[in-house]
Amino acid sequence: MFLVEITNFLADIRGSEKIMEIKDLTKVEGQLMQVLWKLEKAFVKEIINELPDPKPAYSTVSTIIRILESKGVLGFEAFGKTHRYYPLISKEEYMRHEADKFLGNYFSNSVQDMFSFFVQEKKIDLKDAEQLLKMIDNIKD
Repeated sequence: MFLVEITNFLADIRGSEKIMEIKDLTKVEGQLMQVLWKLEKAFVKEIINELPDPKPAYSTVSTIIRILESKGVLGFEAFGKTHRYYPLISKEEYMRHEADKFLGNYFSNSVQDMFSFFVQEKKIDLKDAEQLLKMIDNIKD
């Protein structure tokens, strides 16, 4: 019952969303996007300041940013020779993309199979399942 309700709920959500082509990001590209989602708009130096030590070279970050631009996930505002970058997709949109990819690659797009796996692996217990069901019921109302 629980898995059927979750499966139907997620299918409804997916069916109602606009389909958008989102390119996969490498680990490093994802790290830079995390910074930009947090800052909303930033210059390369501001992005570097948010990265963990050891800090990458300015030219390295600049190159990765150009790749992100070519993938259509970053835009920029020009201030003379300097650019301030901002995300063109939200963190939620990318999370949705990654979740759909994960579900398709490992569970044949079956939410029921995914939840069964997590229950069997004891990653979701009965208490968590009940809370998820309540959350779904609240969203339906």
